[in-house]
Amino acid sequence: MAPAIPASMERPHFIGIGGAGMSGIAKILAQRGAEVAGSDAKDSATAQALRDLGATVHIGHATEHLAADATSVVVSSAIRSDNPELAAAEQRGIPVVHRSDALAALMDGLRPIAVAGTHGKTTTTSMLAVSLGALGLKPSYAIGGDLDAPGSNAEHGSGQIFVAEADESDRSFHKYAPEVAIILNVELDHHANYASMDEIYASFETFVGRIRPGGTLVISADHPGARELTSRLGRDDIEVVTYGESKDADVRVLQVTPHGLASDVTVTLTSGKILTFTVSVPGRHYAHNAVAALAAGVALDLPPHQLADALGKYTGVKRRLQLKGEAAGVQVIDSYAHHPTEMTADLEAIRGATEETGGRILVVFQPHLYSRTQELGTEMGQALALADASVVLDIYPAREDPIPGITSALITDAARAAGAQVTPEADKGAIPDLIAGMTRPGDLVLTMGAGDVTDLGPAILSRLGA
Repeated sequence: MAPAIPASMERPHFIGIGGAGMSGIAKILAQRGAEVAGSDAKDSATAQALRDLGATVHIGHATEHLAADATSVVVSSAIRSDNPELAAAEQRGIPVVHRSDALAALMDGLRPIAVAGTHGKTTTTSMLAVSLGALGLKPSYAIGGDLDAPGSNAEHGSGQIFVAEADESDRSFHKYAPEVAIILNVELDHHANYASMDEIYASFETFVGRIRPGGTLVISADHPGARELTSRLGRDDIEVVTYGESKDADVRVLQVTPHGLASDVTVTLTSGKILTFTVSVPGRHYAHNAVAALAAGVALDLPPHQLADALGKYTGVKRRLQLKGEAAGVQVIDSYAHHPTEMTADLEAIRGATEETGGRILVVFQPHLYSRTQELGTEMGQALALADASVVLDIYPAREDPIPGITSALITDAARAAGAQVTPEADKGAIPDLIAGMTRPGDLVLTMGAGDVTDLGPAILSRLGA
C-alpha cells in the first residue's frame, strides 16, 4: 500500500518538471495517486513519460500554466526568483516547496538509503535500485539519471526500502533522515555554494547528524576527504562501516580484475568471509561504488551473497560510460563526468578497456559552469592529458551567467602544458566531421560533460557510418 500523500502534494505543480531530480519526484507522486502538473522549458521524452502517467506538462513558463487549485509549487535551486510561475504562486499564497523537502516527505514511513558524495552518487544509487529490485524487494527510488528509458530515474515500489540520491550541491541533503547513509567521497566542488573544504566538511557532518539513531554510515576508507570527515564525526549511536582498499577498511577490496567493459571484484566482508562478484561496468571507480552498495545492503540485513549476485545485473545508467554505438570500427561512449576526479576515473577505466585492442581514446569535452571552470580548469586540462587527443567545446553555462575572463582556454592551455594533444572548437556542429577525420578503426570516442555534449554521440556515429 502506498504511503499517504501529504495534503500539500495532492495537486503539486513542478517548475522544471523535466529535470532529472524533479521528474523523479513527480513520477513517484503520480504513481501514488497525486494530480501532478508542471512546466519545462522544452519538450522531452521525460515529459512525455510523465504525461503517460497522467501528469499535465506545459512547455514554456507562464503564469496561466499554474492551476487555480494547485496545492503547492515545487522548485529546485536552479529556478530563478523571477520565474513567472513562482511569482504567481507567491502572489496567490500557494506554498512553495523545495525539491528536497518533497523528496523527504516521500521517504516518511519507509527505510531510506541516502547516497551522498562529490562523485558516483547516481551510479551507486542505480546499483542499489537494480539489485534490490532483482531480489524482489520492490524498492522505491529516486536517481539523478535514467536507467534504461526516459522516466526510469524513479519508481514507487511497494516495498519498505527507499533509495535516494542525496545532493550536497545546495545542502539539500540536510533534509533527509536515512536509516543507512553512504558517503563515497568528499571534495571541494559547487563553488557558488561552498567557499572552502571546511564548509564542505561541516555540510557533510550535518548530513551524518541526520542519520537515524541505530542506523549505519557507509563511508570510503580510501578517499582522503572521506577519511578526514570520519575523524571529525562524534556520533556513538550509529554504526560506521568503512570500505575500500585500505588495510583498515571494514569491507576491504582485495582485488579488481578488469575484463573488457566489466570487472571482477573480490572483497573481505566484516564477517571475515571473502566474496567475489562481477560488476558489468568498467573501472576501479565503479567497482568501489558497487562495494559501497553491497555494504549498505548488508547494513539492512540482506544476505551478502545474494546481493552480490544481484549487483551483477546492473548494466549501467545513461550518461555514465554509456555505449552509444559503433560505426566504422569506432565505439562512441558518453560520460557525464565534469569534475577532474570524475574525468580521470572514467578515462582510466576506458584505458583499461582498450588495452586489449590497442585503440586510441579521443575525447570531446564540454566544460560545465563558469564557476567550476574558474576553480578547476587547470585540473580539467590535466585530466585530458590521459586521452590520446581531445576536442574542447565552449563552457556550458547551465544556470550561471558568464564570468569575465573565464573561458575554455583555461582548460586547453592547461592540457597543452600537461603534454596533451588538444583542439579548441566553439562550433558543436563541426564536431562530427572533425572527429571523423581524427579516428581510425579500433579507436574509442568519449563525449564528456554534464551539458548537451551528450547530443553529439548519435551525430558522430552517423558521420562515421557515412
